[in-house]
Amino acid sequence: MKMAKTPEEYFKSVPEHLDILKKLRSILLSTELEEKMKWGIPTYCLKNKNVAGIGAFKSYAGLWFFNGAFLKDGKNKLINAQEGKTKGMRQWRFESLNEVDEKLVKAYIEEAIQNQKDGKEIKPEKKPLVIPDELKEALASNSQLSEAFGALSLSCKREYAEHIAEAKREETKQKRLNKIIPMILDKMGLNDKYK
Repeated sequence: MKMAKTPEEYFKSVPEHLDILKKLRSILLSTELEEKMKWGIPTYCLKNKNVAGIGAFKSYAGLWFFNGAFLKDGKNKLINAQEGKTKGMRQWRFESLNEVDEKLVKAYIEEAIQNQKDGKEIKPEKKPLVIPDELKEALASNSQLSEAFGALSLSCKREYAEHIAEAKREETKQKRLNKIIPMILDKMGLNDKYK
């Protein structure tokens, strides 16, 4: 499925939950949040910071809060959809339009806006860069490669390192290394060809 470029385009792709999504959207648009499309779904921002988003899934429509872990949630409406993986995001699920209590939803959204204004934000943990031995050896033996690798962003370096480290067999690691050396020399990221 291609990514939607507008909320209307997204809504056409999920007709089974259209009434819920439109209601949630109208509540969100009644606030100071700005509607944007990110990752192909309607996302609502305050000064370019993600506050909330809406989307449809197989059996429900959802409203999620990017830093929902800070919400008081006195009515126990929010869940962590990926327990152990997601730190800040919380989701509120709706299976029917009757479940959308406009006053309550708006209260949660207003609290999320205030939390954003107050700077409450969970920052992702930064993993250290661990360069596998195969890549270390290649960098040590080729100054041009080492210089090109050094010029890459931390995220690009991490992608290359993880690409090699994830291989289980030694010959797979070597094949991957041989494949990425020209890409590093061209100062490309591992996934740049997909952008």
